[in-house]
Amino acid sequence: MNTRTVGVMNDVGLLVLRVAFGGMMAVGHGWPKWKMFRADPSKFPDPLGLGSTMSFYGALGAELLCGVMLAVGLLTRLAALPLAFTMAVAAFVVHKSDPFFMGGGAAKEPAVMYLCAYLAVCLLGPGRFSVDHFLLKKRAVSSGVAGGAPN
Repeated sequence: MNTRTVGVMNDVGLLVLRVAFGGMMAVGHGWPKWKMFRADPSKFPDPLGLGSTMSFYGALGAELLCGVMLAVGLLTRLAALPLAFTMAVAAFVVHKSDPFFMGGGAAKEPAVMYLCAYLAVCLLGPGRFSVDHFLLKKRAVSSGVAGGAPN
């Protein structure tokens, strides 16, 4: 494979990673919390001692807002940080006494898988097929900077 093909394949891989893990988090976890928004958030778990309401709004913001931002590639690295933090809390605080692997009940495994994906996005960036790339490329062109936008 030539260098250009490898670059495109890497960008497609980042697109798949962002859309899959950002989209699944937003739709599967954030959206159900949004529907609970008017319900009583005081029943939400408080794993860090911040209060149930604050924990609820933090998880809602990370899972829904940051999940959507990650999926479309908007402020991607910044959006991945609250998601990674939320999944670290889920894996190592909320599920601390649960087994690591799934076996018919609660486990650390799903949260750790999400955490690894979000850390990968933090390290690798959004890729070429993202809102970030489009905006940075447009900004670079308007300012006369050669080379376009970095990942």
